Amino acid sequence: MLRTAQYFKLIVYAIGVFISYLNATLGIASEDIADQYPQSPLYQKPIEFFPQVFSAIGATAPPTYENAGHNNNLSFIITGEGVVVINAGASYLLAQALHDEIKQRTHQPVILVINENGQGHAMLGNSYWVDQGIQVLAHEDADAEFAEFGFSILENMRGYNRENAEGTRLQRPTQTFSDTYTLTLGTFEIKVLYLGPAHSPGDIVVWLPKQNLVIAGDMAFHERMLPIFPHTNAADWIKTWDTAFEPLGATHIIPGHGHPTVMAQVRRYTRDYLVFLRRKIGDLIEEGGDLEQAYYIDQSPYAHLDTFEELARRNAGFVYEQMEFE
Repeated sequence: MLRTAQYFKLIVYAIGVFISYLNATLGIASEDIADQYPQSPLYQKPIEFFPQVFSAIGATAPPTYENAGHNNNLSFIITGEGVVVINAGASYLLAQALHDEIKQRTHQPVILVINENGQGHAMLGNSYWVDQGIQVLAHEDADAEFAEFGFSILENMRGYNRENAEGTRLQRPTQTFSDTYTLTLGTFEIKVLYLGPAHSPGDIVVWLPKQNLVIAGDMAFHERMLPIFPHTNAADWIKTWDTAFEPLGATHIIPGHGHPTVMAQVRRYTRDYLVFLRRKIGDLIEEGGDLEQAYYIDQSPYAHLDTFEELARRNAGFVYEQMEFE
């Protein structure tokens, strides 16, 4: 009987994973859909994508009033000895909404919140969690980034989020680390890893070796185009990917944006896109092309991705500026 029950549970889980992958394929997190969970500030209701590992998938669109700034993935792990949350949320209100969802699924307390980087959607909800007496962890570079730019990040969020920004204040992480932070809770060994330069300062991944699952944060993109910032070095990101991220050998990947997927998918739209863009810009520079021409290089193989119109030209410009003097 026990074996039958376990088998049935496995089948249900497999169906759930298939549905989540199907949703991703159909573009259910599309930037064309304003909100999929109207009764909550969350864009989508958290789903158990792996046993005891949940994620509330955000919109694959820029942060807006309609999606309440929930345009990244807010994940949590119910370990048996407490809950670990990955990403604080873009506001006090979003953090509170995520906590309400956690309480519906377990009586275990949240014992740690991990910021995936120093951006607003990772850190602006810190104030809620700290008010609950919960420790918040981030990489030291992410903490420094938030310390420097936190005020402008908060003001930008207030600008689009209006009353949804109520209660949000600047709160830096209560703990930082430099390379690796490891904890074991229940059946979960949780490794918080800084693998090297990537999308933004202090980007980390949360690696669950026993489950062969990585919560990749902004190391990996697929359903939406990745953004390149002035401080993003595409060559360094590729190196980090090749030497540290992909060698983890993760079977299951929860990216920073978009539905859970597999390594081949995020490689195609992250590492391979960066290689593609650098190759295009390199060819342009060799031909004597200038910055203005860089904005118009052909990126059509990626035109189906959400945020393509907002980001493709900007990405090309930043990569041109990086490569011009290489």
